[in-house]
Amino acid sequence: MSNRRIALITGGSRGLGRNTALHLARRGVDVIITYQKNQPLAQSLTEECTAMGRKAVALRYDANDIAGIDEFAAAVQQALATHWNTDRFDFLVNNAGAHAPAPLGEITEADFDRLSNIHFKSVLFLTQKLLPALKDGGRIINVSSSMTRHANAGSTAYAAMKGALEVLTRYMAVELGPRRISVNTIAPGPVATDFFGGAVRDNPQVQDFVTANTALGRAGQPDDIGSFIASLLSDDSRWLNGQRIEVSGGIFL
Repeated sequence: MSNRRIALITGGSRGLGRNTALHLARRGVDVIITYQKNQPLAQSLTEECTAMGRKAVALRYDANDIAGIDEFAAAVQQALATHWNTDRFDFLVNNAGAHAPAPLGEITEADFDRLSNIHFKSVLFLTQKLLPALKDGGRIINVSSSMTRHANAGSTAYAAMKGALEVLTRYMAVELGPRRISVNTIAPGPVATDFFGGAVRDNPQVQDFVTANTALGRAGQPDDIGSFIASLLSDDSRWLNGQRIEVSGGIFL
């Protein structure tokens, strides 16, 4: 049986998930990352982690497909057995995300359902399905958004789902306490990735707006978030539980 620490990161092939995987690999943690469509991008990440001396596996997962959770959980078990000779892993990072901006009055039921599935329903049911494989004393991190604290027009449905996720985190922490599994939320502010069409990364007007309203005077970078998640999964953060931690540089304080 393997004694290597293993993290499962949903949405791990790009953006914040990718950066988190790299930081964990640098800290000696093996990773299972998921991708939805871009298998070559996911494969390039596993190769980067392997070059650091870690084991890394990429699995396809669509967080909008609730019916596919059983099949994905079986693939996780197969990967654990094949690559690590184990049936347990240590850390779960529920990071997969999507956005469908629309003003109140124009939110479609299809987008509402998609956002609910990805940010709330899949987190609940995937975590529930994976609990037998998560080690006692393990960690769960749910990725939320600073927009549960400050309101931005056009993100009503997205932020509402993230708010539900934050409540779910506290209830998970209570129920999993007897197994010594801690559950926390991190809430990033705007980060320069390809999320939301790369607006924070590529649009000068959005960059100026974020910079003007952030106490530290810039938008976030993936390294700001990935490094923090990795630190939360270290032994130094073992007593943190049931908390929402905003990692935003102080936006809209």
